[in-house]
Amino acid sequence: MADLFKFAIPLVAIGLMSCAHEQASPAAPDEAAVSQQARSAGPLSRPVRGDGNVSGFYNYERSLPDTPGLLLRQEPLSASQSLPGADVNLRLLYTSTDGIDGETVIPVSGSLFLPNGIAPEGGWPLIAWTHGTVGIADICAPSWTGYVPFHQEYLKQWLDQGYAIVASDYQGLGTAGTHPYLATRPASYNNLDIIRAVQSGDFPVSDKVVLIGQSQGAAAAFATAGYAPDYAPEIDIRGVVSTGIPLFTPRTIEIIQETRPNDVVDPMLGYNFLALTLVEQMDTDFRSADYISDEALSVAMSVDTTCHSDVKKLVVENQLTYDLSFKASPNDALKSAFEQMGYPRFDLTAPAYIGTGLTDRDTPPRMQAGLVKMACAAGATIQSHAYPDKDHLTVLNHSTVDSIPFVRAAFDGATISGNCDALPFD
Repeated sequence: MADLFKFAIPLVAIGLMSCAHEQASPAAPDEAAVSQQARSAGPLSRPVRGDGNVSGFYNYERSLPDTPGLLLRQEPLSASQSLPGADVNLRLLYTSTDGIDGETVIPVSGSLFLPNGIAPEGGWPLIAWTHGTVGIADICAPSWTGYVPFHQEYLKQWLDQGYAIVASDYQGLGTAGTHPYLATRPASYNNLDIIRAVQSGDFPVSDKVVLIGQSQGAAAAFATAGYAPDYAPEIDIRGVVSTGIPLFTPRTIEIIQETRPNDVVDPMLGYNFLALTLVEQMDTDFRSADYISDEALSVAMSVDTTCHSDVKKLVVENQLTYDLSFKASPNDALKSAFEQMGYPRFDLTAPAYIGTGLTDRDTPPRMQAGLVKMACAAGATIQSHAYPDKDHLTVLNHSTVDSIPFVRAAFDGATISGNCDALPFD
């Protein structure tokens, strides 16, 4: 099985309106008619996986406005879902565009966190946090599960600096339909629309924004800046911060293959199982079960109800290797998914900081270096920083020594110089 699907998809791969206020919506039509109409297009017309077991807040049965970027409802987050250091913690539901068909208006959920104190003139400077891999099940949506401690630590640093944080869950996480894992256009549309929703709402936030993401979210942040000129040109993006960012090209796939033994137990198999669900969204005739072995099928299907961190544990408990997990190679089918994981452009108009842990196995340094070099060649302003002895996760909090000054300069409108002529890579 030397030519089998032996690589792991890398990535490990948030005066106010009253919290009880719900934005006025059109009168509800017959709910059965709405449901049938919704299933004829958009996410519900494709295979649906991972839905359920969240509160009714995420289920919007009324007809949706035709405009993306509108707030539908909000409610306070519970204590466990809130961020330390935030004075206001809200769950949001808003309209966005299905990033697969590029047309259907859908509901998407997310969160808004405001710092303590009185907002400055013009509102709190706004950060859009784009999260990394959590899974595809609704129960994995950050606005439902809350954030793990190292993410709380990271986001608190920004709150303590006086930034508001808006964070999309991404389509299909919490809300109906399958989350299109790693697809950059859906996440980009969702990010831009939650920015629109909070900037047009009665919230004390600025009309400027910096995009910050880790892992899957690093790709989402970089891609969001690329999609913005066409999809939401009115949004004033001042900068991008990405740590652990992936790049999918034929060469980077070779790099992954070189670093992934196919005959040892590896929890990163969980990424493969998630990636196959994206193929199902692109090709409705594709079925993951046709490629996954009987030994691995129950673990692979567990992504419907289990978050990524626990799927990795199941891989280890079941002693799964790449050779044991696949009965046929889905490599050809994955090509359509890889196309969805790419970037619309590398010549970003906003400066970008990219932080790389040199011991990162999830998005290897060579992969990240490839993206940096492509962006530099395209003329983007890139500040590339490499951190010895830091991996895919630890780079996040360690990198703030450089990312905090970068973000401050971006909001201040200061000239930001890149280091494309002296990159920290061979």
